Amino acid sequence: MDPVFVLATALIAVVAAAAAAWVLSRHGRPRADDAAHARAQAQALAGLAEAQSHLSGRLAAMADAQAKREAELTRTLNTRLDQVSQRLGDSLDDNTKKTGETLTQLHTRLALIDEAQKKIGELSGQMVGLQDILANKQARGAFGEIQLKDLVTAALPPSAYGFQTTLSNGCRADCLLQLPNPPGAIAVDAKFPLEPYRALIDAKTEDAKKQAMRLFRDAMRKHVDDIAAKYIIPGETADSALMFLPSEAVYAELHTNFPATVEASFKAHVWIVSPTTLMATLNTVRAVLKDAQMREQAHLIQAEVEKLLADVIRLDDKVSKLGRHFGHAQEDVRLIGVSTDKIAKRGERIVDMEIGEADMDTLAPPEPRHDLVTGD
Repeated sequence: MDPVFVLATALIAVVAAAAAAWVLSRHGRPRADDAAHARAQAQALAGLAEAQSHLSGRLAAMADAQAKREAELTRTLNTRLDQVSQRLGDSLDDNTKKTGETLTQLHTRLALIDEAQKKIGELSGQMVGLQDILANKQARGAFGEIQLKDLVTAALPPSAYGFQTTLSNGCRADCLLQLPNPPGAIAVDAKFPLEPYRALIDAKTEDAKKQAMRLFRDAMRKHVDDIAAKYIIPGETADSALMFLPSEAVYAELHTNFPATVEASFKAHVWIVSPTTLMATLNTVRAVLKDAQMREQAHLIQAEVEKLLADVIRLDDKVSKLGRHFGHAQEDVRLIGVSTDKIAKRGERIVDMEIGEADMDTLAPPEPRHDLVTGD
């Protein structure tokens, strides 16, 4: 119930109680004029009743207005709640749809990440296997030889190289490039000092790095000297040899931080190559082999050119004779044309002649003419 209505009802009850009390108090005391007093009381009670009726009407009107306002407010609240519910439902549907799409994309990406993780795991296993290979000297040598073999066989013909070739001093070269003299056969060694390089990479302190650099430099120079002593044989091989480093990182480290070692290898006629520079060297070797083959075949090419020139001379003589024959034939054709014109003219004169029968009996046969053939 509305609080205003309750307050008004309580006020009316209080006023009625006060009026009743006042009437009772007035009856309890003696009055001089009871009739006048009774009329006054009656008028007062009538006024109170009228005021109570008026107040009751006002309160009823207020209650009705309050009920209407409450009904309108209820309808407004219901409408707003329906709109809010609709918007909330639409928003929830959109959020649910977007969340589903996001979860689908997330699932796809997680699948890709899982696949990438598997590939990374496989690659890690392969790297561990490669590290194990490179840690073993024999396995490392085999790894370098296989890479060297792949590069050489891809760039040169089979007649231009040999693997594990034993030289006259008993040393066996990993690869021997068969080049003509000069320069001669070039030996290629595929082994390289990896342990000092790994110690250089793994060095944590400055002192450890300096010591690793010194060990790497000494190992490289010793390897250069060994190659020069084993694979450079005067009269049998070229005056230089190749050191193949199957790692671009080692090659870059050597040329970046050890220029003195590279210069020492130049002086020893040992050329240090990586997979990239070896491929360029092999392309140069292929060009040299092709040029040498052209020089070897030069005399054959010259003999063939001489034969071709003789054939051209004979062909020119035959063409000249054929031209003379064409000239005679053309002259004969011209003479035949002259004779044909004469015959035609004589035939026309005969047609134009008017000869009688008597004249035909006395007409002697014409003598044979020999100019039909000679043209005279």
